[in-house]
Amino acid sequence: MAIFPNFGAVGGAAQLRDIVGALLMIALITSVLMLIVCAVTWALAASHGHYQAAARGRAGVGLACATAALAGAGVAIVNFLLGVGASL
Repeated sequence: MAIFPNFGAVGGAAQLRDIVGALLMIALITSVLMLIVCAVTWALAASHGHYQAAARGRAGVGLACATAALAGAGVAIVNFLLGVGASL
């Protein structure tokens, strides 16, 4: 399934494509780095008995996974929004 935004319906499509691509890349890189940091925090805190810090690390891992999923679905979200904007 090839899902790609229809940039022909929007003026300034080249700039929009560059901006969306850069934002998705930044979001994915940030979420992966956050996933690594939170997983290490969770592991170290759990092994040393700091259960509150372990709970915060576990929550961070969940948030990083959700952020990565939203960034991965970003193209479909942009497709939807461009379709809504073109029909207005």
